Amino acid sequence: MSDVESDDASEHRAVVLDMLPTGRPDDDRPPQQKSALAFTLGESDFRLAELTLADDADIGFSDRIQPDDSTVESTHTIEFDALPNAARSELEYAIEDTIDRDEQRFVDFYNDAQPITLRLHQLNLLPGIGKKLRNSILDERKRQPFESFDDLEERVAGLHRPKEILIERIREELRDEDLKYRIFVGRDAE
Repeated sequence: MSDVESDDASEHRAVVLDMLPTGRPDDDRPPQQKSALAFTLGESDFRLAELTLADDADIGFSDRIQPDDSTVESTHTIEFDALPNAARSELEYAIEDTIDRDEQRFVDFYNDAQPITLRLHQLNLLPGIGKKLRNSILDERKRQPFESFDDLEERVAGLHRPKEILIERIREELRDEDLKYRIFVGRDAE
């Protein structure tokens, strides 16, 4: 059940961050009356969700699933604060795995990022990227698009760990509800 093969389906997959097989601990009902829950991170839009699972659901930790699968009874989007601690601790690993599975999509962010306003560029929203580093990235991508994170790091002096910068930004977008600009969370991959 964990990996669905079709390309169309993969756009809507989610990674299971945590499972509560006997439901919420604060639910006073007997265990047999509670539904199993899964907490997930969407691979295309990085949305957090809580899934109520059917009794016959064969879903486990770190599986990649379809939220509209027949074993999922209901799905609703949640905020970072609603995640159990175990899910929070797995979040960074799930984000990194998602980026690794589709590296070109995230390298293309560096290739395609655009100005937001006359004074603010999407690249400036990334942690540690100021005007000088932004301009270096823009100059290098004019010469030739970046092919990988390694290529990006080699060609742009001062840019270290470009993948980790994206992970940090995605985590920030998940944690901070009041961010004015969101680049990754809540936006479908193109």
